[in-house]
This record gives sequence, C-alpha cells and structure tokens, in this order.
Amino acid sequence: MDLIGLVPSFGGFVWTVVAFVVVLSIIVAIHEYGHYIVGRWTGIHAEVFSLGFGPILYSRVDSRGTKWQIAALPFGGYVKFLGDSNAASAKDGEVISGLSDAERRRTMHGAPLWARSLTVAAGPAFNFISAVLILTGLILWSGVFSDDPVVGKISPQPFEGQQLQPGDRILSINGAETPDLTRLIAVAADLPAGPSVTYSVDRAGQVVTFEGPHPLPPMASGVQPQSAAFDAKLQPGDVILAVDGAPVAVFAELPGIVAASEGRSLRLTVWRAGETFDTTLTPRKMDLPKAEGGFETRWLIGLNGGLGFEPETRHPGVFEAVGLAGEQTWRIATTSLSGLWHMVAGKISSCNLRGPIGIAESSGAAASQGLETFIQFIALLSVAVGLMNLFPIPVLDGGHLIFHAYEAVTGKPPSDRALQVMMMAGLVVLLSLMVFALTNDLFCP
Repeated sequence: MDLIGLVPSFGGFVWTVVAFVVVLSIIVAIHEYGHYIVGRWTGIHAEVFSLGFGPILYSRVDSRGTKWQIAALPFGGYVKFLGDSNAASAKDGEVISGLSDAERRRTMHGAPLWARSLTVAAGPAFNFISAVLILTGLILWSGVFSDDPVVGKISPQPFEGQQLQPGDRILSINGAETPDLTRLIAVAADLPAGPSVTYSVDRAGQVVTFEGPHPLPPMASGVQPQSAAFDAKLQPGDVILAVDGAPVAVFAELPGIVAASEGRSLRLTVWRAGETFDTTLTPRKMDLPKAEGGFETRWLIGLNGGLGFEPETRHPGVFEAVGLAGEQTWRIATTSLSGLWHMVAGKISSCNLRGPIGIAESSGAAASQGLETFIQFIALLSVAVGLMNLFPIPVLDGGHLIFHAYEAVTGKPPSDRALQVMMMAGLVVLLSLMVFALTNDLFCP
C-alpha cells in the first residue's frame, strides 16, 4: 500500500489534515462541553476540560477551579471530573475515600443517579442539538425552494437557442401545465430525451413561448466527495455531452450507462464554461439507502443531477427552519443506523465503515467544495459521533448509561471489579473496531 497515494499532493495532504483537525475539534468540543455544562448544572465538578491528548500546549484555570487545556494530539478530548482516575471516568477510590460527604457529592461517583445520567447523556445530546442548530442556520441563510415554478438562477449550458431567464414563471413545458414546482419536476421527468423542449413562460407580465434546453440536462448539480467524479476533478455545473463518444441528452441517461459499464472505465466529454474537454473515470460500486428503507448496490460515478436552473428561493421562519433541520438530522441518524445494521447482517459491504483516514479525506473534500458543504459535513459528522457514543460499549457514554440503568433496577451500581473488567472489555472492542475501520481506509476501494 502506497500511503502517499492517498493524497494527490503535499498541499492536498496539508489541506486534508487541517480540515480534519478543524472538524474533529469542533465536534469534540461540542460533545465534551455537553458533559461539562450539564455536570456543572447538576453539581458535579470538572477538574479538567481537554481538547486533545498528550503534551499540553496551552492551559488555564478558571474561577471554578476547572483547568481548560489544549493538547498536542487533536484526536479527541475529555472532561475529567472530581474523583475520576482517568478520562474514561473510572473511579479513583483513594481520592474519593478522602473526601467529605459534601465533596463526594461533587464527584461523578458520589452524585445522585439522575445527575450522573444527565451528565453522561449530555455529550451525545449536544451533538444532536448542534447538528439541528447548524442545519437551521444554513436553512435560514440559504433559504428553501419556493413552491412557485419561478426561475431563480440560470446555470450556463451549451445551448444555442433562447433560454430561460431569472424571474420567468414557467407556465407549461411541451404543452403540459406546470402550476407549481412539484408538478414542474414531474413533467420534466416524463419528457422524452432530447436537446430541447417548448416552454411557455410568464416573463414580466407577458406570455412568451420558445424552444429551450431540456429542464433536466446532463448537468452536475453536485459532486459527491470521495467519488470517481470528485477524483476526476469534475465540478457542479459541468455538462456531460457524451460518454465513450455516444451523445447524452438528459441526466437520466447517465445512471443506465454507468450501470451497464459494470465498473469499466468511461470516457466523458465535458462542457465547462464554454470549453470542452475529455476525462476518464472508473465507476465505483456503492451501497445507497432506498426511500422505502434498506439499501441497494449500484455502480456510481458520484454526480448528482437536477434542474438546469435554480428555482426561486424563499426564507422560512425560524420554527419552520428548525423543523426542517430536525427532519434532516433524524434522516441522517436513521440512515446511519440502518447502514450499520445492514453491514452487521452482511447485506452491504463492510467497507462502508470508515476510520480516521476516510473521515480526514471526506473533511478535505467537503472543505474544497465550499464553506456551506463543509459546515453541512460538520453537522453530519456530529450526528455520527453522537450515535457512536450511545453504543452500549463500556468506556463509551452508552456503556455508562447501561451501568446507570442497572443501578436504577437493582438499587446499587456494579462492583468496582466488575466495572474494571467490563471497561477493559469495552476498550478491547472499541480498539478492535478502530483497527477494522482503519484497515478499511487502507484497503477498501
């Protein structure tokens, strides 16, 4: 394995590392701050709040006696509460035995069960809440598509005839009425493949009819990170004119062409900003979630299609934006859990589980596509980190919550010896998963 081949250049490597550190630091800070602030609210004292591990680069002690520090290895973080022997909140029996009852109440191990449970659950909860807030901000900033079939922005296309203009309200396409955006998309999907269609539009109060480009051209509306198209340096707005010399009229033709290739390299003729060039890429087999649930395996190149123009947008209210963001967060979480279950059941490839190298590559790819995409990636990864920490594995938050549930049922916590054994077993499981994910990073296509 040529590790240098994982990055296109030293500059690309630096960009990837910086993006990864920024993403991970933000998500870890959010997660650990959840533990810290809820612990403080419930009367549990935090001795150390650390971003990173290893040698300390910077530290200060606040008025409450908490040491805030940044360490040299930016691959996680922790909050060490009073009475903890390590970052995993194992009990330091010697320290606790020397505390008064009032001081013991301020430890993670001497606090009431409700306080400990809330403090542990707060880390993942803050990850989910932060994802909703981030997505809410993006929705409020960029807006959502209006229900009206009105043209917002035009994407340049290699079409010589008359084209749509910003502000056009599309009344019909090839005679089929388009009263709203949903109907317009349905009409566009049913149109025959061809270079042009007949539009009837309301333009500044006048009805204008003309021949224009197909509303669903073979244009990339987006390029998926870590895909064949991304590696081939294709960009949003690129128009695929031909594949292996065969002309392409609409985007809907591309999935069939790619599927028929069965992984064979394809030569794409691409139009970009008035210039035409050829590029070769190799489709990759990927597992995609289906709308009705489950997954399907397909050959993909990583291009998203869409309308040849951007519909007019509107700015929703705060409550609508929060609702939409919540739906997105829920969809990310459920799709992630479904994917994990399908991997465990052997229904999709285990290569879908990626480790630090894969996450770092995705971070760099997202950053290279612009600030909005990068921020969206932070939200997605925050949900993933929140879910991972809820897994019932000792040393993770989910494992601690299982211990708390046991205590709630039996009236007493597991013995210190049992906790030590389970924590060690959990650490072995977690390290095994990390090694497995890292192996996928190195050897999966």
